[in-house]
Amino acid sequence: MKTNFLFYIFTISTFVSVHSKLLHFDWVVSISSNALIGDPKEVIMINNQFPGPLLNTTTNDVVIVNVYNNLTEPFLMTWNGVQLRRNSWQDGVEGTNCPIMPGKNWTYKFQMKDQIGSFFYFPSLFFQKAAGGYGPIRINNVETVPLPFTRPDYEYDILIGDWYFDEYKDLRISLEDGCKMPFPDAILINGMRSDQATFEFQPGATYRLRISNVGLKTTLNFKIQDHEMLLVETEGAYTLKKYHQSLDIHVGQSYSVLVTAKNHSYNSSYHMVASSRFIPRKLSGLAIIRYPSFDVEPLVAVYPDEPSQDEYRFSLQQALSIRTDLLVGAARRNPQGSYVYGSINISRTLILQNGEAALDGQNRYTVNGVSFLHPRTPLKLADYFQLSDVFEPGFVPASPVDDVPRLGISVIDAYYHDFVHIVFQNPSDSLQTWHSDGYNFFVVGMGRGKWEVEKMETYNMIDAIYRSTIQVYPYSWTAILIKLDNQGMWNLRSQDAEKWYLGQELYIRVKGDVNHPSKISPRDEAPIPANVIKCGKVADS
Repeated sequence: MKTNFLFYIFTISTFVSVHSKLLHFDWVVSISSNALIGDPKEVIMINNQFPGPLLNTTTNDVVIVNVYNNLTEPFLMTWNGVQLRRNSWQDGVEGTNCPIMPGKNWTYKFQMKDQIGSFFYFPSLFFQKAAGGYGPIRINNVETVPLPFTRPDYEYDILIGDWYFDEYKDLRISLEDGCKMPFPDAILINGMRSDQATFEFQPGATYRLRISNVGLKTTLNFKIQDHEMLLVETEGAYTLKKYHQSLDIHVGQSYSVLVTAKNHSYNSSYHMVASSRFIPRKLSGLAIIRYPSFDVEPLVAVYPDEPSQDEYRFSLQQALSIRTDLLVGAARRNPQGSYVYGSINISRTLILQNGEAALDGQNRYTVNGVSFLHPRTPLKLADYFQLSDVFEPGFVPASPVDDVPRLGISVIDAYYHDFVHIVFQNPSDSLQTWHSDGYNFFVVGMGRGKWEVEKMETYNMIDAIYRSTIQVYPYSWTAILIKLDNQGMWNLRSQDAEKWYLGQELYIRVKGDVNHPSKISPRDEAPIPANVIKCGKVADS
């Protein structure tokens, strides 16, 4: 297999500085038959691993990932929560990249610029995430930026998620035929069924657990028997430190917690538990925390107490308690609170309401009445080659309307450095989770009922958490503020795989300033890669 290095010539000098390292990875994507639960089913492996290998990086590192597609269908990998500064060419979703065809390879290249934290990667096409193909990402601090807590003795990456007996292709066909996703069949921890994953603890040691919900649609409550968790980070922001007995982790979200091992737990073991939330089918995935000299006799399952309050009330109160620690630095030495987002004038407001509709005989999901339908030509390429017949900005309205639901290509135009207020309105009885590629945002408000302008008086304009994935509870709203300081074509989507696959997404095209909307500078946006894959109307360009 031969790696394509042609595009390095221009970009090496652009990305690499005295403070960055060049990290190269070769990943082979393949299918293996594995009986994780029940009968064997197809599982997507990365380098014969499931979950895939850790992408262990540091702020400013330049990451080169050469992906070989040994599947029988096209493939793309996306980097959940990694901001990809000025480089949506590497985003790995259908609106920005042509797929890697079977038997071919493509090289991603991007920089972990001005970011730290816990994230993950996963396949973005054809419902392949239901077959795995995901793995953890760490972005560590540079040595000159201290951790705002005592350095842990050990770190573990913990990937939790729902899992199905059915093959991913069968689930995909079922969705396309108008059926809804069933409830999951199991919860996996690091790709293993209950009591298969084991984590070794040394008495008195401190552990940083980087936990991500990599599932398709199920919120999971995470806890450790007889151990408290100190929350310290979420998706690149350091949080006010607070102890939790359990944490609700919604699809696509990542958290870091510190856990101190007990001093006198020889011959002992405890359960780590990930339990389904907000669905009638209660499922739990179990892993074992094992101390030295643990007797390998079968464990008797002992579970921490479930939250005693109403599930949604407990979850909402917990979400509102998670705040940014303003006194510490993240990727830089300056405190996180030095960026006073509450004093910035809002450029515009978008109110995005999720919906559901029958369109062309298929059950679809919508944003403001529009269900996204991907063109054959990725939006990023159509924009670069100035094709006027692929998408029409403004097709999706900026707030809910009473029009008949429709299929379309939803692109919202915005200007570089706009400060945008987005309200996610959820009129349904199921929880929604939203993710923004290319950006973190400030989660300034959540509440029950319908959002109104007066709700802005209740916003947290001081220390709101800064992250890239947020939940919206049933019959509720969530408000965010987002600084559009990253030019490019960026995906804003439901993290519920079913809703995303069936149209609940849009793209935000962040252009040059209002006086020069078409201006593109290499300082503000990376040039088209020399190894770019072309397809659709630009296949021969």
